[in-house]
Amino acid sequence: MSDIRDFQNRTSNPAVGRADADIDQGLRAYMLNVYNLMALGVALTGLVAYAFSEMAGTREALTPFGYAIYTSPLRWVILLAPIAVVFFLSFRIEKMSLFTAQLSFWVYAGLVGASLSSIFLVYTDASIVKTFAVTAASFAALSLYGYTTNRDLSAMGSFMVMGLFGLIIASVVNIFLKSSALDFAVSAIGVLVFAGLTAWDTQKIKGLYLEADGFEVMGKKAIMGALNLYMDFINLFLFLLRFMGNKE
Repeated sequence: MSDIRDFQNRTSNPAVGRADADIDQGLRAYMLNVYNLMALGVALTGLVAYAFSEMAGTREALTPFGYAIYTSPLRWVILLAPIAVVFFLSFRIEKMSLFTAQLSFWVYAGLVGASLSSIFLVYTDASIVKTFAVTAASFAALSLYGYTTNRDLSAMGSFMVMGLFGLIIASVVNIFLKSSALDFAVSAIGVLVFAGLTAWDTQKIKGLYLEADGFEVMGKKAIMGALNLYMDFINLFLFLLRFMGNKE
């Protein structure tokens, strides 16, 4: 009955229909901005990763550049720099200008590309491309579900966050244990966790949209939304690569 009354209210009051149409149009533009930023970030990461791997040489014959980024202390800078940037962006974005926030996002995506360049030395190019295609299709389906479902995914999201902490602990423990069984379990759980986080983050990002937000606030929300989905995509890709990747 409430749906019927709502329909009658909309048809009898054109102003309500126009307001809802404006909100829908604004929401679509906001989400499109989020997805565009996220996609460009992933593209930048891929380009930097491939460029670094080409300059690094092969696994059997590293160039001086390859030795520098994979075997010297510089490798720790490359590995840890993305973490520092993402924390900086997350905690300081409210005080940044929109330009600085966008620049920080691009720097982060580039640094992640540098840190992931070694996958081209470990896995075949064909398996990386195949895994990327599977990741993109899975991500699109999961994000679409999160965007369109009327079900509240908050409970699932909280469970996935707890799973993420467990995943981090198990990964650290396995550095010392070097257990293939635990590594398989971590990979499987990682795929499930980031699949769930993709749907939940999409719903959460959609819920943050407010028509009254100004241009800069809306832009910063889009950047943070893109950052969350970007991290979901990259981690989903990496965990799937453990299953689907063919090593050199």
